[in-house]
Amino acid sequence: MSSLSNNSFTQPSEFHLMCLPGARSHQLGLSVVLALLLIMALGANALLLLTIQLVESLHQPMYYLISLLSLLDLVLCLTVIPKVLAIFWLGWWSISFAGCFLQMLTLNTFLAMESSTFLVMAYDRYVAICHPLRYSSIVTDCFVAKAAVFIVARNFLLLTPVPILSAQLNYCGNTTIRNCLCGNLSVSQLSCGNITLNKLYQFVVAWTLLGSDLVLIILSYTFILHAVLRLKAEGTATKALSTCGSHLILILFFSTILLVLVLTNVLKERVHADIPILLNVLHYIIPAALNPIVYGVRTKEIKEGIHSVLRKVRG
Repeated sequence: MSSLSNNSFTQPSEFHLMCLPGARSHQLGLSVVLALLLIMALGANALLLLTIQLVESLHQPMYYLISLLSLLDLVLCLTVIPKVLAIFWLGWWSISFAGCFLQMLTLNTFLAMESSTFLVMAYDRYVAICHPLRYSSIVTDCFVAKAAVFIVARNFLLLTPVPILSAQLNYCGNTTIRNCLCGNLSVSQLSCGNITLNKLYQFVVAWTLLGSDLVLIILSYTFILHAVLRLKAEGTATKALSTCGSHLILILFFSTILLVLVLTNVLKERVHADIPILLNVLHYIIPAALNPIVYGVRTKEIKEGIHSVLRKVRG
């Protein structure tokens, strides 16, 4: 315990994560599933990144965006899943005060960055299908670099205050977090101070960011669908929809699981307390495991690139 300057309160040196207390009998089975998903996510994303790096034909803006998405997925799943497995297998329930807020910062910012990346990918597909003749002059390597800087800067600047506000609260009693990770509200509600500002800031900023991204993504795909339906050349519409299909599947999954998570928290009196916690954990591992697989299966160029890399490794 270390003294907090300028007042009589003391801040805890660590918190304790109460991870799925109602599922003790199922923790071994759940931990095996999480471990397998983690191995799948690490292997698939590493292979995808290696393929895009080694195959020269994939050195294009769209594939750079896919690489960025893979990197974000890796950071998110590595921030959550190893700690959850350490809790289940080794009983390491504690997390340091600084480590908790560092995890909170990483989860908040990188999740928002993933949403922003989906938005830039939707814009990429919009330009490719609605303005194909101008695509190479609009979506360039420079555009991707600027988009990446924008994604990082916007989300870090707007979401960094979330853990800072929570860290400055006074934690004078209970240090047991009813979650598998350091979510802002899960932690701040342990404070004996007023958390209205924390709740309001997270609600306004997080949902402004995610909400605006989702609205713009839907708008982009509405324009894409309108343009595709006007294509009369045989097979052109099917090819265009197939190109966008993988992106749209992942975006819908990303948005749907967030909506389910919100609804389960709103209806928490009617839902078992462990369900929102479990959904929160799965939200950081399932997309990381599925994204590279969906791209590998649905994107011909990536599939061929993966085959080429694997042949080189075997040879």
